[in-house]
Amino acid sequence: MISEPDNSTIDALVRILRKSRSILFITGAGISAESGIPTYRGIGGLYNVDTTEDGVAIEEALSASMLVENPALTWKYLAQIGIAVQGARHNRAHEVIAEMESRFHRVWTLTQNVDGFHRTAGSKNLIEAHGNMHSLSCTKCKYKESLDELASIAIPPKCPRCGALVRPDVVLFGELINGPGIEHLQSELEKGFDIVFSIGTTSVFPYIQAPIYMAKSGGNVTVEINPSETTVSQVVDYRLAMPAGAALDEIWRRYRCPAKD
Repeated sequence: MISEPDNSTIDALVRILRKSRSILFITGAGISAESGIPTYRGIGGLYNVDTTEDGVAIEEALSASMLVENPALTWKYLAQIGIAVQGARHNRAHEVIAEMESRFHRVWTLTQNVDGFHRTAGSKNLIEAHGNMHSLSCTKCKYKESLDELASIAIPPKCPRCGALVRPDVVLFGELINGPGIEHLQSELEKGFDIVFSIGTTSVFPYIQAPIYMAKSGGNVTVEINPSETTVSQVVDYRLAMPAGAALDEIWRRYRCPAKD
C-alpha cells in the first residue's frame, strides 16, 4: 500500500480546490477499511469464500428473497456484519469530508457504505445509497428504531408493536436502489460539481461511475483516491494511490495552510 504523498498531484488538487465552489465525494468500503472495517470481499474481506457455512452464497443469504423465506439465516449474516463493525468509529478521511462542508458553497457525499461513519463524523449533505445498518424498520407497521450495537439484538428481531419481522434499512441483494436519496443525487448532478472525488470504491456499479463520466463530459475535474486500480482509474484526471485518510488529510492541511513564497 502506497502511503507517501504524491506532492505534485496533491499541490495541483489544492490549487483546483481553491477555485472550486462545489464538490462531490463518492465513497466505498475502502474508506471505512481504515477504521478496521473489513471490506466485503478481497484481501481481508468479510466474505472471501464462494459459499457460507450454511451452503449458500453470501449474496443469497443477504437477499430480499431469503429474508422472506428464512429471516433467521439472513439475520445471522447481518449480525456478523454488526460484529465486524462493533467498537469501530469514523476516521480522519470521514472527518475531512465533513469539515469541507463548512468551507465550500456546496459539498455532497454519495456513499455505498452502511456503517454510518460519515454521519457520525459530522457530514450533513449525505446520500446513503445502500442505507444504514443502524436504522431498523418493521416490515409491516411504521415502527422504527435506531441501534448502535446491531450484534446485541435477538435473531431474527421482532417488532415490539405488532410482532412482525424487523429489518435493517439497507438495500439487500435483489432490491432496487431508489428512493428520495437517489432522486436528490440526480438533482445535484444536474447542477454539476466543480470537482468529483471517487474514494475507496471499485466503481463497478453504473450509478457510482456515472458522476465521474458526467463530470468529465462537462469539463470538470475528476479524482480517484485508492491504493488499488479500479474501473475508473484510467478515466479520472488525477489519481492518488494512497489510503484515503492520509491523502485527504494532506490535501486539507495544504489547503488550509498554504506555503509562503
